[in-house]
Amino acid sequence: MRLTAILTALWLAVPAQTEVALIGSYTWTSDDPLFGGFSAIEMLDDGNSFVAVSDRGSFITGTIERTDGRITRIIPGPLIPMTGPGGRALTRPESDSEGLAIAPDGTIYVSFEWMHGIRRFGTVDAPGSNLMTTPAFDWMQNNASLEALAIGNDGALYTIPERSGAATQPFPVYRLKDGIWDQPFDIPRRGAFLVAGADIGPDGRLYILERDFIGIGFRSRVRRFNLQGGDEEVLLETRARQHDNLEGISVWQDPQGLRLTMISDDNFVLFQRTELVEYRLTD
Repeated sequence: MRLTAILTALWLAVPAQTEVALIGSYTWTSDDPLFGGFSAIEMLDDGNSFVAVSDRGSFITGTIERTDGRITRIIPGPLIPMTGPGGRALTRPESDSEGLAIAPDGTIYVSFEWMHGIRRFGTVDAPGSNLMTTPAFDWMQNNASLEALAIGNDGALYTIPERSGAATQPFPVYRLKDGIWDQPFDIPRRGAFLVAGADIGPDGRLYILERDFIGIGFRSRVRRFNLQGGDEEVLLETRARQHDNLEGISVWQDPQGLRLTMISDDNFVLFQRTELVEYRLTD
């Protein structure tokens, strides 16, 4: 084993200072043909209402019911196809929606990974803006670009591609602040995991959900960083098939502390499932 691999293995073996406990998981089903492919989720301030995004260009809102802190029921609204300026339908290349962030005023931002950029929506049923993009995205692969999106307290948007360009390259973090794009930092790429989702928690830290497909199923990892890309901490790393293909993450505060709510992308295939998974963090 190479020295770098040994050092990485040792580093990953160091336990996080934060305790992470599984609260529970819930399998969500529907007969709606548009249902599935969920790539992002945001819990609202009440901890019960949510907005989620399908990777085929649809929004869905809903309410979660819990018993003893565990999800026992989801009451969904209808799936609403996203539209572009003027209410025009998005083409298939335009509708590969992957990341979701909601500003305090309710403005919704969605990142796209086929045509690389972000659209802004006033509400889930309002037309989207023109694609906000930058030449810095030109190197990105179709269907492997802006997988993750998060919003800071200052309104800055942070987006991260699924792939970094090479296994030895870190993942670049791009920021859109006051209409200007930059790339303030990157995050190290460790092992075979690829970026799946992101959120900025109430603690002001950046949480990155990653996934790895190993043939028999998916495994997931959650890391967090400060907004300079430092203070890296591995919070969670699951075994293969412990959960399905987790792609969306929302970090929020409940009366007991921070909670992670994650949602899986079933890829619209019968042998996968739409799963909501929740963990509690205790510092």
